[in-house]
Amino acid sequence: MASYSYAPQGTCSRHISFELKDQKLHNIKFVGGCPGNLAAISKLLEGADPKKTADLLRGNLCPGKPTSCADQLARALDNALATKEKIQNT
Repeated sequence: MASYSYAPQGTCSRHISFELKDQKLHNIKFVGGCPGNLAAISKLLEGADPKKTADLLRGNLCPGKPTSCADQLARALDNALATKEKIQNT
């Protein structure tokens, strides 16, 4: 299982971590942000496909902000998948 960490920008959350195993998303954790909503997101996405999740969440914005915690999770997943692909191709 590969662990990933991401420092979100422009949101109330300060840190996002998650694991990828067998192309599935696990143990999503947010530090900061709206605890109830982010705990629900984490539960709903347990075992989800990371690419489909990123596609679904990308562009979801908080009112008056250019991003959201969900959008930042999409960016974190994009980064993790790109890193994983780069490692596999070397």
